Amino acid sequence: MPEAANEANLVSDTIKELLVKKLMSADNLERDQIIEAAQKSVAPFGLSAEQLDAIVDYVCSRLVHSMKEGVSLIDNTTDHDENWPQKRQRAFNYWDDYKKLLLKEEWHPRVVNTLGDVTDKILGLLKDPADASEKNRRGLVIGHVQSGKTANYIGLVTKAADAGYKFIIVIAGIHNNLRRQTQQRIDLGFTGRDSTPEARRRLTGVGQMNKNRRFPVSLTNTSQDFTRRIAHQLGAGLQGFSQPVIVVIKKNVKTLQSLFSWLKNGNTFGGEQITDIPMLMIDDEADNASINTNREDLDPTKTNQEIRRILKLFKKHCYVGYTATPYANIFINPDSENEMLKDDLFPRDFIYCLDAPTDYFGAHRVFLDEEKSGKILETIEDAEPYIPINHKTKDYSVKELPPSLYEAIRVFVLAKAIRRLRGQAAKHTTMMVNLSRFVNVQRQVRDFISFYLEILKREVRYNHSLPVSAALQNKTIKELKTAFDDFYADSGVEWPDVQRILADATEAVKTVIVNSRSDEALDYKKASDNKESLTAIAVGGLSLSRGLTLEGLTVSYMYRNTKMYDTLMQMGRWFGYRPGYEDLCKVWLSDDSQGWYEYIAEATEELRSRIKQMRRDGLTPKEFGLYVRAHHGVLTVTAANKMRDAELRPLELTFSGDLRETYILPSEEEPTANNQEAVRKLYGKLEARHSDALRVLDGSSSLFWESVNWELAHDFLREFRYHRSIQSDKMAVLDYLKAISRKYPMVDIAFHSLKIEKPGQSKFELDSSAYILCQERAVGSKAGPEENTRLIRQPPEEAGYYVTNKQRVASRGAEIIGLPPEKIRQAREMAANDGGNMADKYYRFVRGRPLLMIHALDLVYKPARTAAQEILLQQVPAIGLAFPDGDYKTTIPYIVNKVWIRQNRRDGSDDLDNEEDYDE
Repeated sequence: MPEAANEANLVSDTIKELLVKKLMSADNLERDQIIEAAQKSVAPFGLSAEQLDAIVDYVCSRLVHSMKEGVSLIDNTTDHDENWPQKRQRAFNYWDDYKKLLLKEEWHPRVVNTLGDVTDKILGLLKDPADASEKNRRGLVIGHVQSGKTANYIGLVTKAADAGYKFIIVIAGIHNNLRRQTQQRIDLGFTGRDSTPEARRRLTGVGQMNKNRRFPVSLTNTSQDFTRRIAHQLGAGLQGFSQPVIVVIKKNVKTLQSLFSWLKNGNTFGGEQITDIPMLMIDDEADNASINTNREDLDPTKTNQEIRRILKLFKKHCYVGYTATPYANIFINPDSENEMLKDDLFPRDFIYCLDAPTDYFGAHRVFLDEEKSGKILETIEDAEPYIPINHKTKDYSVKELPPSLYEAIRVFVLAKAIRRLRGQAAKHTTMMVNLSRFVNVQRQVRDFISFYLEILKREVRYNHSLPVSAALQNKTIKELKTAFDDFYADSGVEWPDVQRILADATEAVKTVIVNSRSDEALDYKKASDNKESLTAIAVGGLSLSRGLTLEGLTVSYMYRNTKMYDTLMQMGRWFGYRPGYEDLCKVWLSDDSQGWYEYIAEATEELRSRIKQMRRDGLTPKEFGLYVRAHHGVLTVTAANKMRDAELRPLELTFSGDLRETYILPSEEEPTANNQEAVRKLYGKLEARHSDALRVLDGSSSLFWESVNWELAHDFLREFRYHRSIQSDKMAVLDYLKAISRKYPMVDIAFHSLKIEKPGQSKFELDSSAYILCQERAVGSKAGPEENTRLIRQPPEEAGYYVTNKQRVASRGAEIIGLPPEKIRQAREMAANDGGNMADKYYRFVRGRPLLMIHALDLVYKPARTAAQEILLQQVPAIGLAFPDGDYKTTIPYIVNKVWIRQNRRDGSDDLDNEEDYDE
């Protein structure tokens, strides 16, 4: 690119940062104000309209966001004054220092203020440490993956210390690297001293903001957890410290026992309890429900026993769990409802559901926002022949990596180059590769990536400075240019500029293996201390799947097999904040994983909405816990994870507010013909008996019957053939429909049809004069190992059935059918109050009765990145049944057995039971 263009880019980057600093403190900033300020700033320089738009987009991404305060469920039967912190009138010195640090780190003032308000509310839900008579309290805070939970609980820690809590325990996961990362953040935000041994306690973070503060004492450091040796060295107990004391520990039986022994032997003075030191425990692994191993020191039951022992040592204490999903083990693990409610860690006093800031790059944006997800998600279609998703041995030999992984590496290098062109050269940039639970396989993957990087660096080094036409004669440069055209053509930069700095972008890239057995370090702090940016490809398994923040994560490549809700969401390290480079982020997943993420994202949003609804209804944490245990989707988390030996387990089940669909469809004529006949029979009954209930829909060829007797739908469902893996779902749906029939005696029935008939459109005839237009659904997109072959996704060990992509039947907005304008308006208002995502669940909430949806589908195979498709089967009936919301108490008995578990866990699923990646 000519020098003038390079100068324009430099001017553009400078204006971006100047505008951010200038407008940072503006209240209620809107996009129009930023446009006006940007226009004035660029006027003297003659920048293009595209460059002006890029400046505005960047400044908006940094400044036009806010955060709501969230909502809580509270047990109002207890005598607790939530306003005790305000009445105490204590100075909040530790919080003030932390607030200044966040503002220095360029957190938006509105977000910082909201964080302050939220932590005020959570603090108010804790016990007043000066009140010896009040009962100790238990709570749970539900956040989002990588959304700022750590910032929230550090804020809570600072305010608790200000309020008089003298000893604080932070449980930071089961891995050393996560504990170390948490310790670093505690150093920055609370203690103010760098606990790295070689740092010699130099001031850091809040310590640099206020050198005259009362520095809290940390009994752990970045390189060492709490051990018996540390306890022996301390000698004195907690009474020997005048400042607040904190420990950051792993969730490990040995560690907890060492801490208990020191507390018991050195602080009780022969008594049973520590009476004069208020203690706050933060458990940042409250959602660690799915890890069941043979390792005794990681046994969830034993770790919780040790946690309870520590809590009981303190006469005055509070326990607050933090989780990224509403499927926390505190609701799920107990074998009975009675056991759950008696659990000393159950959040009986409060559940606080946090809202994420508007600039949060989360599951909704990645999987549910169709416009954005199409630009973020890439489908892995070629990995199976190279590293089978169910490889079951640590001795598996990797012969080569899939081509899509090499492509992802090239995209990562390009993203780094583009970030440099955007003036972000000093920022950390990371790629995540998660292909195996086995450490040996991870090492092999790392070696292949390192070898490829050396080739790439060499070719770039020798060719990047050539004229474009000459450089493109090189295979590697040509592949990089192809990737640029495919992924970043609209990134606002031109290829000649990218080529020019490729050497700078690639030379710094290193490959790091991240697991408990690796000595390699992904040390962002060390790089920052050295005024360097870290550019790394992180290869790992479980260590990448729990809590660890990968700074500047831009490209993710994950080929893992799990259906566990909490595991999948925790694996989503790509969630978080991506200021100025969100448009560069790419996520490679299998089509199957994309479907499960979408399903889980919707289920999680639904449960979050349920907390808000329960708050409006005045319900308690106990009632939420009971509801979660009965939620149909949670069965995948619980029974499949817990019932390895049990033959049968009775459960209570609810479908309140749920949508159940037949996304597994037959590929053979006989079951298809049976279901076609069942649909025609239902249509005949509706025509004969309920013609008065038929509603004419404007602009639609769909058919809709309003308020017909529930038994009509029940009889139809009995005749409709389900695939055997969801046959138990059918029986449960039938039982639940009957159970709610007294409250909901009428149902709506819709025959969905396309709005516009295309030439040659497939039609499903209901009788000689009526039909609905068939909807296309893709049922396979995986390429086979040989050219011109394909694999249609099917249930495990079963031929003759297709599974729809993303395990969905109805398209978005399908449940609006038949609703009157006032109900639609009510649903949209509810969505706006919850954050603006207009999901079908809101139509479900306002309908007031069940909705049975009938679809006729043409099943097609669509190869990725092509317009071609192959029709596999036409006129296949599929159904969906949406249940009304708000009935929290109606449940049905449900018995699951080992067959159910096998069908719902998937044969060979590599969930975390057998994960090798644990710390000693």
